[in-house]
Amino acid sequence: MSQQQFGLIGLAVMGENLALNVERNGFSVAVYNRTADKTETFMQTRAQGRNFQATYSPEELIASLEKPRRILIMVKAGAPVDAVIDQLKPMLEPGDILIDGGNSLYEDTVRRTQDLEAQGLRFIGMGVSGGEEGALNGPSLMPGGTQEAYAELAPILTKIAAQVDDGPCVTYIGSGGAGHYVKMVHNGIEYGDMQLIAEAYDLLRNVLELGHTQLHEIFSEWNQTDELNSFLIEITAQIFRYVDPETHQPLVELILDSAGQKGTGRWTVISALELGVPIPTITAAVNARIASSYKGERVAASKVLAGPTATFEGNAQDFILKVRDALYCSKICSYAQGMALMSKASQEYGFDLNLSEISRIWKGGCIIRAGFLDKIKSAFAEQPELPNLLLAPEFRQTILDRQSAWRDVMMVAAQFGIPVPAFSASLDYFDTYRRDRLPQNLTQAQRDLFGAHTYERVDKEGVFHTEWTAIQEVSV
Repeated sequence: MSQQQFGLIGLAVMGENLALNVERNGFSVAVYNRTADKTETFMQTRAQGRNFQATYSPEELIASLEKPRRILIMVKAGAPVDAVIDQLKPMLEPGDILIDGGNSLYEDTVRRTQDLEAQGLRFIGMGVSGGEEGALNGPSLMPGGTQEAYAELAPILTKIAAQVDDGPCVTYIGSGGAGHYVKMVHNGIEYGDMQLIAEAYDLLRNVLELGHTQLHEIFSEWNQTDELNSFLIEITAQIFRYVDPETHQPLVELILDSAGQKGTGRWTVISALELGVPIPTITAAVNARIASSYKGERVAASKVLAGPTATFEGNAQDFILKVRDALYCSKICSYAQGMALMSKASQEYGFDLNLSEISRIWKGGCIIRAGFLDKIKSAFAEQPELPNLLLAPEFRQTILDRQSAWRDVMMVAAQFGIPVPAFSASLDYFDTYRRDRLPQNLTQAQRDLFGAHTYERVDKEGVFHTEWTAIQEVSV
């Protein structure tokens, strides 16, 4: 029997779909799953008649593959990945390549890369975005780790990735844990995007009291614009069309308002805190999911904590346009924060990230794919050292032209008592970034008074400390 060109471990939905994608693009695949029944089912259904070989032990999988072996691991992040690697290591030979395609913490990927490279093996930590459909038909792939290993995998990865007008949605991201770091930030931006869309929905639903047919029409129309054309806007419009067959009510209104999360958003916030990069929109989105989980407390609080009573007296169509503008401005800020975080991580960890290329590979396949990523790609192509996306001429002018609408939306939200934490955080980010002077001069004075932490002055060089209890009167 001829040996297979590619191996895959883990036949959950993502693993199955990636295996089918690889095989459809002309590569023979050996598969292994810890439970043999899963392998059998796959071989008898979706894999039937295709160029797959079933294996029923790690040893059999290794023996079935041509050298150097290329094995994609698609198991739950964390200890299960280490367990699979530990199983395989004694059977592998120098030059063999392991690929972790799960949502692993980038620090784990760094550790695994160092461990495997010390033994002559090669390791790729690869972010995969696009969900089940993307895995099958073309995801966005973010591989990092051993560069020569990527060069060997490129003939496969460039074929299975989503294809856009300027190439496949895959590129070598960087060394060590770069691939999983970029995927983590991708997911953080995704959190922000989803929360911003939810807040736009909340405003339209509860200020204008729009029905779901109207919401479907609005989001469908927004998806046709250059600014908001995106996968998430598209599926939001689709969601509003769905009527529950049992109750004949819009299904979205029957879903419990308690959102889950798998950790990548939280990891993004932790990393930003460690690196000293402000990402308030993403942080607000993570906090909003956490707050939503306190359903029982919120229901009890709603009975005793009254908000304002307001009636909308403006023009409904004008307000819809303002919400659209506020959503786009807030979205720009969310992406700006993610890009700034990746830039700082690149410097700190030596990833050497190409933000233009990362924007390009997010144009197709992934969850945050959007029309305006082409503009982000161009901004960083023209200015690779651009410190913040808000300074790119395209985005700077966009926000300057629309900030009045954005602020109007925030006032209406406050009048109606509708929480818009991500909209608000985005506007605060913009207003903070554009200010040449912030009130942290007072913060430094406080720190110096209670802890002798010292401060710098704007009028002369040096580091200073004051005995604040010896009060000097301020003359005006």
